[in-house]
Amino acid sequence: MTTIPITKRGAELLKAELHRLKTVDRPAVISAISEARAQGDLSENAEYDAAKDRQGFIEGRIQEIEGKLSAAQIIDPASLHAGAGGKVVFGATVELEDENTGGRVRYQIVGEDEADLKSGRINIASPIARALIGKEEGDSAEVQAPGGVRSYEIVAVQYV
Repeated sequence: MTTIPITKRGAELLKAELHRLKTVDRPAVISAISEARAQGDLSENAEYDAAKDRQGFIEGRIQEIEGKLSAAQIIDPASLHAGAGGKVVFGATVELEDENTGGRVRYQIVGEDEADLKSGRINIASPIARALIGKEEGDSAEVQAPGGVRSYEIVAVQYV
């Protein structure tokens, strides 16, 4: 089985979602199904159909999260500092300077489920993350962006 890299924070978020699905959402949908069933004829009961669809979604998401957590390789970025030696690795927070415009951006390289560009977290499989992995402070990285090739200088690498 392939392991899925995930940060400690990402694993905690998945565990919290799983807990909510099992303790709040699942009982609520079971209650909605029983209420709709009590209304009589199920063949023309839209509330029943909607509740069953919702139940299917919840059960599918529970299975998906449990599968991801069982295959997860949880990585704590704070523990990487000694082993990574200043290199860009999974979990690292990288400050970049666009070599053309001088603009600065800051990204943390995370797993697929944690990626959120607005919060500065990019997927390990993204073009920019792939270009940065293995590089060090002061190195340049070229990234194939939709608008063409962009060059970034790695200003800082942190493990937080």
